Formats: sequence, C-alpha cells, structure tokens
Amino acid sequence: MPELVFLKLGGSLLTDKTRPQALRSDVLARLAREIAGALGQRADLRLLIGHGSGSFGHMAARKYNTRAGVSTPEGWRGYAETARAAALLNRHVVDALWEAGVPALAIQPSASAECRDGELLVMGERPIRVGLEHGLAPVIYGDVALDTVRGGTIISTEEIFAWLAPRLAPARVILVGEVAGVLSADPASGIAGELIPEITPETLPGVAQALGGSRGVDVTGGMVAKVREMLALVQATPALAAVQIISGLTPGLVRATLVDPDLRAGTRISNGASDRQAA
Repeated sequence: MPELVFLKLGGSLLTDKTRPQALRSDVLARLAREIAGALGQRADLRLLIGHGSGSFGHMAARKYNTRAGVSTPEGWRGYAETARAAALLNRHVVDALWEAGVPALAIQPSASAECRDGELLVMGERPIRVGLEHGLAPVIYGDVALDTVRGGTIISTEEIFAWLAPRLAPARVILVGEVAGVLSADPASGIAGELIPEITPETLPGVAQALGGSRGVDVTGGMVAKVREMLALVQATPALAAVQIISGLTPGLVRATLVDPDLRAGTRISNGASDRQAA
C-alpha cells in the first residue's frame, strides 16, 4: 500500500523573511533534489507538498492586516496583492521541483477555499486526490481565502493540512523549517535552547512558555500556533501516528526522513496513545 505523507517546507526556510520576496534559491533547489531522491528510492511514497508564504505573502498580508478581515477597497486590493505574492512563491517551488524531476501539480487554495471567522470550512480536494492517485505531487500553500464573517482572511499551510488530513488520511506529517525541531528557547532570543524530542498533550503545558514565535514577519502565529495545530491534528486523525518537525538546513535529512518512517529526527508531536499502550 502507498504511504501518503504531508510535507511542509517552511516559509522561513525557503525565503529570508526579513526582506521582501527574498528567495533562498539554493536551499529550495537542494530540497527539491532530496524530495526527488526520496520518491526515486521509494516507489510506494505519495507526497502532498505544502509551503509557507515566507517573505512573499506574509509581508503583504501584514501591510493590509488581511488575517483579521477584509472590508475596504484598499483591503480588497491587499487581498489580491497577498494572493499574487503567495502564488509567485508557489511558482518558484513548483518550478524547482520539476527541474529536480518531481511531477509537481500546483494547487491554488484561494480558488476554492472558504472560511467562517477564520476557520476553514470548504476547499476543493478532488484535484489533490486525483493527482495523488496518478502519482503526481500536489503542491498547496498558505494563501488568502474568502470568509463569510471577515470578508477575507489568511489560511496557513498547517490549517489546510488539518482540513485535508481526515479526508486523505496521511500516515505522517513532516514540517521542515530552519531549526532542528522545537527548542526549549526561542532561537531569536540568542539563548541556546535544547531540542524537545517529543511533545504530547500531557507535556505541552510544560513547554508552551518556552515556544517562541517565528523570526521575521509571520501573520499565522509562529511556532506556538504550529505546535498546537499539529497536536490537535494528531488527536483528531486516527491514521496519523505523529507529526515531525525537522531542519531543512541539514543536508540529506529531508530525504532520509521521507524514506524511513522510523527515523527519529527533530521533534515528534504525538497524542501519546502508543506510549501509554506500551507502558
């Protein structure tokens, strides 16, 4: 049976989030080659790839405060500007994947997504499902979305993953960022934090205060929001064993993690059920 993995490439990894539309093309090209290598090594691997908007979409969204809502002519222009910037980064990602030999299929979330007060309610999943069935690698990304309460808003890649997971039943979710995983101190603070190897509902309160936000501009909540979203995801998706947060700056790690489901790298977020059953 094929193994479906949701793989997210973080916006802070693909871009310099302190400068507008600053692509790290060398990092992107290497990651694309690692993904291609994993798919070549494992014929049973199926990938839904997602990526953040980094210094492309986030800066436009912050300028217009799109996450909070859209109601004015200027706000709607900002909505369109944010969508354009996010789609531009998606084109860079898809092109890099194709150059590496990955049959990437661009999927624009804002073409079908609709929210209610920030909660994703509807998004077209059929193009993703059909693409996966035929050996393609759909590529989604953090994007704008219509909202019945706010007019418009922003949906993160993690929120899209959370909506799709019960429908597509991934075996694993891998989030790839700049750091080795979740650390006991915010890297931006200058304090050398230690890697937290596992987070469960029981251990989250003890580490929550240490979780920092994202470095640079991030309108989707930073690391704290990502950990909470992913913990809720594993609790709500029985087929999903765990979420892994790893570094994309370590050459070869993305490929190795995709190839080996049992590789313990970075931080593992789980519901703790397997640990309790084993005890």
